[in-house]
Amino acid sequence: MSRSIFTLPIMSLLALTITVSVSACQPSASNDAETNAEPWSCKEASSPFAYSVCRVNADVLTRGKNINGGYSLQLFWQEADNKSPLLTFDKLLATLPASQSLAFAMNAGMYNEHYAPIGYTVINGKEVRALNLKEGGGNFHLLPNGVMWWDKAGQVQITESQTLNEQLKNGSVKPWFATQSGPMLVINDKIHPKFNANSTSAKFRNGTGVCSDGSIQFVNSTEPVTFYQLAALFKDTLQCPNALFLDGGIASALYAPTIDKHDKKDMGVMIGLIETKK
Repeated sequence: MSRSIFTLPIMSLLALTITVSVSACQPSASNDAETNAEPWSCKEASSPFAYSVCRVNADVLTRGKNINGGYSLQLFWQEADNKSPLLTFDKLLATLPASQSLAFAMNAGMYNEHYAPIGYTVINGKEVRALNLKEGGGNFHLLPNGVMWWDKAGQVQITESQTLNEQLKNGSVKPWFATQSGPMLVINDKIHPKFNANSTSAKFRNGTGVCSDGSIQFVNSTEPVTFYQLAALFKDTLQCPNALFLDGGIASALYAPTIDKHDKKDMGVMIGLIETKK
């Protein structure tokens, strides 16, 4: 599903600063222990279906910047004039300052015909789209849906939308970046209750998970898969207790130059790992 059937007014927003067969990839390592020590990596896999996966170790996002810079997970959407969406990875790359490089990126959620996000979106602590708890059709409203968010310290979480709503109301959480999509794929180590293991509805899909090994993983299928297959990958193979579907079809896109991935699709909000050097 690439675009929502729901229409939102165009908002004036700040620029959004948002086993396996392994290919040649840098950073890379010869064994799992060494790979986990790397700040991030991208790989291609062939089982249980063909997909690309980029991972970032959570601790590199929470270390804070040092004299040499550091890594940060960010959301991107509009150009600097706040009037038009970036749309493509190429435009995103062109906006980055010389001190920053894009390790990898993918589409970060669903959007309307103006490429505006239809779900909760927070950029640099500013809410640019309220939490969407409305009922409706389409993948976004296949409840429960959820929000991938992180605080100013870089602690990344995926939270079911109604739960996050309560946390926002009582002030116990303060998202610095957030993107809402749906459905949830894995909720507290259980596959979404409405997914059918025997489903034949297969599409190109992408999603993200917060995993038990201390990583955040981003998956882009390179063959059509069902929701159940994608959820099972996050739960059983990647061991992510919570995972979120981002989008699919023509909106499923990945930029990962270390494995020669550079999709040319138009999209709404993008999520990317930025390395800043000083």
